[in-house]
Amino acid sequence: MDRAGERSGPPGVTPRELSLPEPGAPLAPPSAIERALRRAVDTVGVVLLCAEVLLLLAGIACRYVFDAPLVWSDELASLIFVWLGMIGSLSALLRSSHMRLTTFVARTSQRSQRVLNALAIVIPAVVMVAALPAAVRYAIGEASITTPALGWPGAIRASALPTGFALMALVSVLQLRHQLRLVAIIAVVGAAFVAGFLALGQSAVHGMGDSAAVVVFIGLLFFLILAGIPIAFAFAGITVSYLALVADIPLEVVAGRMDEGMSGIILLAVPLFILLGAIIEVTGMAAAMVELLVAALGRLKGGLNYALLGAMLFVSGISGAKAADMAAVAPVLFPEMKRRGESEGEMVSLLAASAAMSETIPPSIVLIAIGSIAGVSIAKLFTAGILPALVLAFGLALVSRLRVSAVAGPAATDTTRRFALNLMVLSIPALLLPILIRVAIGEGIATATEVATLAIAYALAIGPLVYRTFPPLKLWTALADTVALSGMILLIVGAASGMSWALTVSGFTREITSLMSAVPGGAAGFMAASVLVFLVFGSILEGIPAIVLLGPLLFPIAQHLGIHQVHYAIVAVLSMGIGLFSPPLGVGYYTACVIGRVDPGAGLRTIWPYMATLVIGLLVIAYVPWISLVFLK
Repeated sequence: MDRAGERSGPPGVTPRELSLPEPGAPLAPPSAIERALRRAVDTVGVVLLCAEVLLLLAGIACRYVFDAPLVWSDELASLIFVWLGMIGSLSALLRSSHMRLTTFVARTSQRSQRVLNALAIVIPAVVMVAALPAAVRYAIGEASITTPALGWPGAIRASALPTGFALMALVSVLQLRHQLRLVAIIAVVGAAFVAGFLALGQSAVHGMGDSAAVVVFIGLLFFLILAGIPIAFAFAGITVSYLALVADIPLEVVAGRMDEGMSGIILLAVPLFILLGAIIEVTGMAAAMVELLVAALGRLKGGLNYALLGAMLFVSGISGAKAADMAAVAPVLFPEMKRRGESEGEMVSLLAASAAMSETIPPSIVLIAIGSIAGVSIAKLFTAGILPALVLAFGLALVSRLRVSAVAGPAATDTTRRFALNLMVLSIPALLLPILIRVAIGEGIATATEVATLAIAYALAIGPLVYRTFPPLKLWTALADTVALSGMILLIVGAASGMSWALTVSGFTREITSLMSAVPGGAAGFMAASVLVFLVFGSILEGIPAIVLLGPLLFPIAQHLGIHQVHYAIVAVLSMGIGLFSPPLGVGYYTACVIGRVDPGAGLRTIWPYMATLVIGLLVIAYVPWISLVFLK
């Protein structure tokens, strides 16, 4: 899946740079209009993000310090959040960084790739134009509703949707202008053909019955995803098509569901933790933790492998985003590992496996998403996620010890006691951050959103003071990248929320529930089937789109069968993480290769023992609930 625009490569990799170079890039450089629009959009997005952080900090200070809570702060934060999501989605579109599956596109001919890339621009434009009138009607309908605390018209918030849809349609048209003329014609004709086919086949689809019609549209959804259409627009397009052609339900309902799905205050922790991850990298806090682990373990045979595992555990407790975690660790460790004789395949295999292993380390963005969608306590998820990750880390450490190269021995530079002591003292502020995050959330002292806000303030105050690294230009880039990445995630959540609602209305959800409930073996059989489903969907769709699609379907079944919701969520996240970082489909593996500057073929021969270890550990965690639930109160 492609998430990126420009690329500069590690070190200092940011989320927007973590993607495969082909075939996701546009066929021509952006025009002057697009560049100007991107600067304007980035500026607005950064202002909204900073306003969100400052508003939340003010709310926390008034509540806990002055004992005078701002009753309107959450309401205003939610309003800003919807606008931030739409501006971020627009920024991601301008960067050509909306998540899309390019695995199969890359295997086609160059001409076919150009056609599919053009379709990846045309279809979002068609979807946005189709949804725009309904979004406008929804915003007008919200004008008569006032917010409880501020007394503002609901249209102020709801107008974010039609504004975002209109601007994204405009950007898509601008991007299509500088595609090859023949490719643009083919793409437009192809999109028109699909639309005409659906319109002419409306009566036939009606005759199938609701469930059969849903099967047809789900099949079309996967066709669009495999063809490289951005996932958020594939979700939205299928939902709009189904409701318009089959269900005869006003499309304003979809706009309302998207608004609701994107505005949950819990999801506000997503951009905050993404920003936190970028800040700890810019300020040097992540590098300090990694260097301490290198000093402590580097003299052991294969010690840098252990340092890599430990670094991923620690850094995952700050950023919450796997790409940011790998970008913080690999550039520091890989050069020295390579100098000691470690093979590139082993290095990138361990990096990918450790990223999958640490998916449940708080503050995991996927855990936040699954808690919001499935209605599971995020504090309990954060508490439950630590021990399963440690179990998997122990298994990876054993495999790494057995596989460490004979030449990759203890050829480390001796570290003096004084230097090690200074390094430990220097690392204390960075090491305190993940501990504070976990304690604050686990003990119920603060919500995930509040902790993320306080952690940002802590990193901005301590990082430059202690580590003397704080380039303003990199901070601006980190803010703009956070807006784009957050918008991409939130648009997927919003579109998938609308699609999940459509599946429920169609009755398809009930049939899936009956089918999964009928799996032989009761709860044990259902757990095995769930692991397989999440592994497959994790490799195709990644964690967040997979969970927003499957969560509303499978979590009620698990609860009906007596499976603890927190335990099931941990198993689901780990399953999707393993699928995400498993070749040949898992895009996380290729992201690890890009960050480590390693040819993907090098790791294909060495990654399987690590993945087998993760799967074995996953099954142990799935069938021993105590591992996930032991620390819950």
